[in-house]
Amino acid sequence: MQTLSAKDAKYGFGRLIDLARAEPVAVAKHGRPVVVVMAIEEYEQLRGIEFAQIDDGKSMKRKPE
Repeated sequence: MQTLSAKDAKYGFGRLIDLARAEPVAVAKHGRPVVVVMAIEEYEQLRGIEFAQIDDGKSMKRKPE
């Protein structure tokens, strides 16, 4: 897993997205990893859920179980 500093993630957000589509990317603040960014498909597989189409850009809905 690749790690980016929070500063690099902020100023290179497009690059972060591209990297995260290939594999999860850790984002570190003050040298300590604090979050992981990953592709939505990988997240859905990990959680066992699928998100409905995002209609208004604000909400994501879980598929009924």
